[in-house]
Amino acid sequence: MRSRTSHASSRQPPPTGDQLAFASIAELAPLLRRGKLSPVELVDAVLARIERLNSVLNAYLTVLVETARRDAKRAERAIARGKYRGPLHGIPISLKDNICTAGVRTTAGSKILAGFVPGKNAEVAARLAHSGAILLGKTNLHEFAYGVTTNNPHYGPTRNPYDLERIPGGSSGGSAAAIAAGMCCASIGTDTGGSIRIPAALCGIVGLKPTRGRVSCQGVVPLARSLDHVGPLARTATDAAILLGVIAGFDPHDPFSLAAPVPDYVREIKRPLKRARIGWPRDFFFERVEPAVLRAIHVAREVLESLGARFLEVSLPHIGAALVPTTCIALVEATQYHRAAGYFPARAAEYGEDVRSRLETGNGITAADYLDALDVRGLMLADFEHAFERVDAILAPAVPVEAPRIGEETISVAGSPEDVRTALVRLNRPGNLTGLPAVSIPCGTGGLGLPVGFQLIGRPWDEVGILRLALAYERAAAWPLRRPAFA
Repeated sequence: MRSRTSHASSRQPPPTGDQLAFASIAELAPLLRRGKLSPVELVDAVLARIERLNSVLNAYLTVLVETARRDAKRAERAIARGKYRGPLHGIPISLKDNICTAGVRTTAGSKILAGFVPGKNAEVAARLAHSGAILLGKTNLHEFAYGVTTNNPHYGPTRNPYDLERIPGGSSGGSAAAIAAGMCCASIGTDTGGSIRIPAALCGIVGLKPTRGRVSCQGVVPLARSLDHVGPLARTATDAAILLGVIAGFDPHDPFSLAAPVPDYVREIKRPLKRARIGWPRDFFFERVEPAVLRAIHVAREVLESLGARFLEVSLPHIGAALVPTTCIALVEATQYHRAAGYFPARAAEYGEDVRSRLETGNGITAADYLDALDVRGLMLADFEHAFERVDAILAPAVPVEAPRIGEETISVAGSPEDVRTALVRLNRPGNLTGLPAVSIPCGTGGLGLPVGFQLIGRPWDEVGILRLALAYERAAAWPLRRPAFA
């Protein structure tokens, strides 16, 4: 089997056509830098796939064909003149459509913002543009990022490339589907209750939610400000590290941004894995998980153990209380934003039913409920701090099931019925409530033959630690590079 992080031999010709669309950034960047590959050729290959596939997958809401080709020609000329900006120079990417882009509409997947064209880039968009990355377009999402299916009532559902009748997850579902189908090399999404990690797991890619404050949320249409995170979706751990290295760093215009040092992620994650200690939670995370998903997680554990990692059981006694307080915080903060923006309740009829219902519910949350939820956050952080005295990271399933069908509201999880939204966010909410970094890594398939992922949760600011474990796992597992049958 071919490793997910394998690199093309120097004796092999550069990839062409569809091969380009499924190559990693780490493979493509050296070719672009040396002039062995033109950004124009790369962008054209990916645009061809978008033209062919997007009418079915509905991963993109806006495609910037002429702009992307113009920027590719500029990148080609700059690289030829020796003005190479780094590993994203000439790489075609997408952005979730709640990230503001100057001169390009930013709908947030809503009818309300259908004609909104920002005059200024979000901070992450500006940093990516400065790095030389080429923006292909804006990807579909659950309306206002307030859901986990990307079954959008205004723009239609995004479909999972592994099964067109199933969801890609959400709310960053368009981004994940586009990567899985070779319709971009990487993307940037947002995560308030799992919205990067859920679609990464269901679409067989890597999704990283950084530490709260690591990446600026300035210029991103908010869902719940104290829970929102911005982070990369990519094919590999190395690609996620490349993206994080560009978008991370203090932003004085974001009140939640913190001035933590930004390491050289790519260099640091390649350092040898030495005596890693990984926590295996005895509370919450392994309850109500489909048996086929559990089997894949246990195989992933065996792979890490073969690398010398030592697993230690850890207790997180307050973790089971995460769902209710996180939901409470999200309800209050989302409703407050929409009221302050003048959208709700004035334009209530323009929302999809599910989002409108959540905003109405948010009106009924009391200040006491909200403050009680914040108290639970403190208890959970204390649990994690205690666990991290003994371990370097904690391993858990990313989601308990494979991708549900589009339109399903209730599914069976380990023999018991569960609401789809609850099932998908349940294992991800702790990372948002605590603000800890977490990465979802693909680890094979479940009983339906659909992608399965596990997540690693790390100490504050230790994205290096969890990405190093992810990279070591990728190299050792030799999980084959897969292309969805549809793509």
